[in-house]
Amino acid sequence: MSQIGVIMGSDSDIKIMEDALTVLRQFELDFEVKISSAHRTLERTVEWVKDFEAQGGKLIIAAAGLAAHLPGVVAGSTILPVIGVPLSSGAMEGIDALYSIVQMPPGIPVATVGIGAARNAALLAVQILAVQDETLSIKVKNYRAQMLKDIEAKDEALQLRLSKGI
Repeated sequence: MSQIGVIMGSDSDIKIMEDALTVLRQFELDFEVKISSAHRTLERTVEWVKDFEAQGGKLIIAAAGLAAHLPGVVAGSTILPVIGVPLSSGAMEGIDALYSIVQMPPGIPVATVGIGAARNAALLAVQILAVQDETLSIKVKNYRAQMLKDIEAKDEALQLRLSKGI
């Protein structure tokens, strides 16, 4: 059983969404990935969402560009938390997708990350699941501790360079 569902409207979206899949693998979470369109394959999309929820899925990450209706359609089809990832495409370079996902009507919320921020969507998903999973919570804390060490090492390297006048 997959805990996290990742859905996107096109195979071209996988280039960005691979960052999310990398994070989910890093945290050893089961997930499934689906390509389905809110417009071109509406019934198929809703069916997948309902099946995913019925099989015990816990959360869905939905990525879309342009009008970006996919996260809203997903959220309207389930009570599971949905995280929207607006994708950069078209003349507005993702601003239209961001506004579409952020401006959901009252009663159907979609958590939204920045344009193309698939990594953050996955990290948010992990943190949501970690609330009730102590092992996952420890992994998140270790991940954050490693980020701190990485930044400290980069700062130390910078300070060394600066001390040498570089």
